[in-house]
Amino acid sequence: MANLYNTAFSESPTNLRYEKRIRQQGFKKIAGVDEAGCGPLAGPVVAAAVILPAEYYDQGIQDSKKMSAKKRENFFREITENALGYGVGIVDQLEIDRLNIRQATLKAMRQALGRLKLPPDYVLFDGYEPPEKILKQEAIANGDNLSFTIASASIIAKVLRDRMMLEYHEQYPQYGFDHHKGYGTQLHRDMIKKYGPCPLHRRTFLKKILPDI
Repeated sequence: MANLYNTAFSESPTNLRYEKRIRQQGFKKIAGVDEAGCGPLAGPVVAAAVILPAEYYDQGIQDSKKMSAKKRENFFREITENALGYGVGIVDQLEIDRLNIRQATLKAMRQALGRLKLPPDYVLFDGYEPPEKILKQEAIANGDNLSFTIASASIIAKVLRDRMMLEYHEQYPQYGFDHHKGYGTQLHRDMIKKYGPCPLHRRTFLKKILPDI
């Protein structure tokens, strides 16, 4: 069960300081946005946007990369059950190759924001460049560590992408997607060299491994 945090009467936890400042300025519906899958050699990039109630807080929620898969799944359920709304954007490997990973990630983030049923007043993004030019927004480097709302979005994005990669493992079991989720581990690189790329692989990411691709 999540702790209920009242911003009016409690001292703000460290990773709520952005949210507290923004609410003090009069904004109420704060969306956090983050992505999963920028670095892998295969599969999509997935972004999530989430708006949480002001009174909702769980100190166990942090950057998804620092959590076990089991904890991420548990918190995914908790976050989505408590959220006022969340949206997801997915850009596949073909679009990543066509656009480049930076533009593909920004596109996935815009999709996620566009799929929020509740329009946000203010948006917090992880990174250095916000993808949306219209909404009131703020880009935070290392945001999944510094903002509770961004960390919550990172969990949604990571869980959904991992689930997709587990499904892809059923189609292409020889690559070990169930272990590395498409990231460039030694096992993955060895399997690419042995079997060649499959339709899930990002061709622009394989140049160093298979220069003749």
